[in-house]
Amino acid sequence: MYAAIVFLPLLAALIVGLFGRMIGDRGSQVITCGAVLLAAVMSCFAFAKVTFGNSPTTVVLFDWIVSGDMKIAWALKIDQLTAVMLVVVNGVSALVHVYSVGYMSEDPHKPRFMAYLSLFTFAMLMLVTADNFVQMYFGWEGVGLASYLLIGFWYEKPTASAAAIKAFVVNRVGDFGFALGIFGIFMVFGSVEFATVFAKAPEMAGKTFQFLNWEMDVMTTICLLLFLGAMGKSAQVPLHTWLPDAMEGPTPVSALIHAATMVTAGVFMVARCSPLFEQAPIALQVVAVIGAFTAFFAATIGLVQNDIKRVIAYSTCSQLGYMFFAAGLGAYPVAIFHLFTHAFFKALLFLGAGSVIHAMHHEQDMRNMGGLWRKIPQTYALMWIGSLALAGVPIFAGYYSKDAILEVAFAANSGPGDFAFVLGLGAAILTAFYSWRLIFMTFHGHPHDHHHYEAAHESPLVMMIPLYVLAAGAIFAGILFAGPMTGHHWQEFWGDSIAVRDGNKIMETFHAVPTWVKWAPVAAGALGILVAWWMYIRAPRVPKDLAARNEPLYKFLLNKWYFDELYELIFIRPTMWLGRLLWKGGDGRIIDGLGPDGISATVIKLAKRAVMLQTGYLYHYAFAMLIGVAGLVTWYFATSASGAGH
Repeated sequence: MYAAIVFLPLLAALIVGLFGRMIGDRGSQVITCGAVLLAAVMSCFAFAKVTFGNSPTTVVLFDWIVSGDMKIAWALKIDQLTAVMLVVVNGVSALVHVYSVGYMSEDPHKPRFMAYLSLFTFAMLMLVTADNFVQMYFGWEGVGLASYLLIGFWYEKPTASAAAIKAFVVNRVGDFGFALGIFGIFMVFGSVEFATVFAKAPEMAGKTFQFLNWEMDVMTTICLLLFLGAMGKSAQVPLHTWLPDAMEGPTPVSALIHAATMVTAGVFMVARCSPLFEQAPIALQVVAVIGAFTAFFAATIGLVQNDIKRVIAYSTCSQLGYMFFAAGLGAYPVAIFHLFTHAFFKALLFLGAGSVIHAMHHEQDMRNMGGLWRKIPQTYALMWIGSLALAGVPIFAGYYSKDAILEVAFAANSGPGDFAFVLGLGAAILTAFYSWRLIFMTFHGHPHDHHHYEAAHESPLVMMIPLYVLAAGAIFAGILFAGPMTGHHWQEFWGDSIAVRDGNKIMETFHAVPTWVKWAPVAAGALGILVAWWMYIRAPRVPKDLAARNEPLYKFLLNKWYFDELYELIFIRPTMWLGRLLWKGGDGRIIDGLGPDGISATVIKLAKRAVMLQTGYLYHYAFAMLIGVAGLVTWYFATSASGAGH
C-alpha cells in the first residue's frame, strides 16, 4: 500500500506526460485525478494505521547508491510524522487536481498541466517518505523542478517565465546550503541514514572543529546549513522573494505548491531533524528569531497589496514564520499541527480566490472588484470560513494551532521566545486586518468593473466541491486533532518521529500560561477585523487619506521593504556586469580575438594577398621567374665573394 501511495502519482504523470495527446484532455484528467484521489484515500488509511494503530514501518524498495563507504537504500519511512504529511500532500493535491478540471477548462494544454501537478505530488511524496538525507534531497530538488515547470506553465507570459526563473535561482541558494549540510553529516557521522545519524547525534553535542581561525560547533554548523535549505524552500527572510512572484502561475499551482505543500517542506525537514536541532541550541534560536521576524515582516506587506493572490501569498509567508518559531522554541509538534491545519484553510483561501478570479474573467486586482457577494454567495461564505480560520477565531482550525504557537512563545520565557511572542501577536492583528480587507474590497462596496461584475457567476460544481471539503477541514481539523497532536499525551501520537530532549518541557508548560495569554490572540484577531471594517466599510476614505499622509511608509510596504530593489543593486547588476565583461571582453576580445578569430582572420588576409599574385598573364609569370633567377644569381655571387674574402 505504501509504495502505491508514493508511485501512483508518478505513474499518472508518466502516462499523461508521454501519451497525453493520444489520451486527450478528458482521459488525462481522469487518469491523474483518479491516481491522486486513490493515493489520498490510502493515505487516510495509512494515517489511521500508523498514528492511532501505532505501527510505524520502513519499506525497503532496493539498493540505490553503493559507493565506497556510502550505502544508500531507496526506502519509505512511514512513521507518524510522515503519515500526517501524506494526508496533507495527497489530500490537498487530490482536491487541487479535481479543481483544476474546472479552472483550466479553457486552457489548450490540459494534459501537460495535469502531468506537472502529478509529478510535483510524487516529488513531494518522495521528500516526506525519505529514509535518508540523499533521498530527501532527491525529493527536495524534484519539487523545485516541478514548481519551476508549474510557475512558468504559461511560458509565453514574460512575468510567468521570470517568476519561474526567480523561484529556481533563489531556491538554489538554499539548496546549496542544504547540500553542504548533508556533506557535513556524512563527514561527521559516516552515514546519511536518519536512524544512524539521529542515534549518534547526542555524542556530537558540544564538539567543535577548526575552520580557518575559527573554532566552530559541529552540530550548530550542520543545523544552520540545513536551515538555510529550509529558508529557501519555505520562503523565510531573506530568501523569501520568490514566493509572491510565484503567483504568476495558475491559481491551482498557488494552492498546491505555495500554500499547502512545497513551502512547508522546510518546516517538515526541521521537525524530521529534531534530534539534530535539539543538540544545537544556538541554531534553534536562529530558527526562532528568523521565523518570528518573517511572520511580522510578511504581514506588514500583506496590508497594502492589491492583487488578491499576493495578499494570500504574503499570508503564507507569515504563517510559515509562525511554524518556524514554534519549531525554534522546541515545540515541533505544535509547528506541525499548524502546518496541518494551515494546509486546509490556506488552500481554501487560494482556491476561493481562484473562484473569484474565474468569476471576474481572470481579474486579480481587488480595486477592480466590489459587491461580489451578491453574484457568488457560496464563494463568499467559503472565503469567510478560510479567513476566520486564518485569523484564529474560536472554533475554527487556526484558533487551536496558531494560538498554541503564541502560547509556546510566551511559555518559553527566553529572549527569542519573548521576541517571537511580541512579533507574533502583532502579526496576528495584521493578519486579521488584511484578511478582512481582502473580503471587504472583493465582496462588499460598489462594483468597480461593471462589465466583469455583470458577467460574474458562481464556479462550476467541479471547482466548488474541493472548496467544501477544504472548508470542512478549516472548521474541524483543529478541534479534532488539537488534543492528540499537542495535548498532554502528544508523545503517544507522535511516538519516536519527533525528538524532544529531556530538559525541554515546553510541550508541558505552554498549557499552563496565564488566561490573558490564551485570549490575547483572539483579542488581536477581533481588533484587526474591527479596524478593517471601520476603514473599508464604515469610513472608506480613510485608507486613501492614511496612505497619502504616510506616503513614504506606504510605498515602503507596497514595494515589499525594497528587498527586490536591494537584491537588484547588490547581486543582479554586478553579476550582469561581470557576465557581460567576461563575455564581451574575455571571451570575445581575448579568447576569440587572439585565438580562433585572430588566426583565421590572419589566414584570410594572407590568402587575399596571395590571390592577387594569380593574374593569369604569361608575361607576369615570366617576369616573376626572371626576378627570381636574378635574385638567386645575386645571392650566389654575394655569398661566393664573401667566402673568398675570408
